[in-house]
Amino acid sequence: MLEGWLSVGLDPKAVAVIEPKPSDALRRLCQERAIRLNPPPEAAAPPDVLVLAVKPQALEAAAGAVNPLVGPGTLLLSILAGKTIADLRARIPNARAIVRAMPNLPASVRRGATGAAASAEVGERQKAMADALLASVGHVEWLDSENLIDAVTAVSGSGPAYVFHLVECLAEAGAAAGLPADVAMRLARAMVIGAGELLARSDLPAASLRENVTSPGGTTAAALEVLMRESGLAALMREAVAAAKRRGEELSG
Repeated sequence: MLEGWLSVGLDPKAVAVIEPKPSDALRRLCQERAIRLNPPPEAAAPPDVLVLAVKPQALEAAAGAVNPLVGPGTLLLSILAGKTIADLRARIPNARAIVRAMPNLPASVRRGATGAAASAEVGERQKAMADALLASVGHVEWLDSENLIDAVTAVSGSGPAYVFHLVECLAEAGAAAGLPADVAMRLARAMVIGAGELLARSDLPAASLRENVTSPGGTTAAALEVLMRESGLAALMREAVAAAKRRGEELSG
């Protein structure tokens, strides 16, 4: 997400990154863009926006270091799966204005999909700041209820992994059908990239695009008979999304 924000003009001098164990890639990024990495806490005033981006299981350990950084006017923007506003407030008591957001990996190439929900204390200016940050790296949906975040996590937050697995499965199926494995993988990757771009450029519903590809009695129709049967892809996706949603709920607290 930081790479995406920098690509649309965020001033690196306005950014500080706190990461006790920075990767080599993060060190290089900070060095190349003159971003402050792990500055002493007393060296900076409380930020306008504090982006909390740790693993949900690490919140307990990180909270003690994060809480002193939050000032009265700081907006806490959390991208932790499963951790509710109440969870965050219990561990970071200085935080009042909180936005929970669930972006996904394509945010790094400015094609993300993010669902977000704001606490009652978030002002219009703070919500606009959060929206500007999130929208700069992709599509944003503001939710009426925080309770919907776990479903967002299950659909779009985890969704890129489902697509990547689809590419793996399609390439394996192509190899089983006789294609060289490397050719099958290249074709599967290119197909998903092209289909995604078509979705991005078209105003038609996904169902209409599917119908446009499907000739009655043709090869696509034969494949869709398998994918659309009662135990097919729709049932598997419902089961997968439900499992991810349950796990998000379990991470709360």
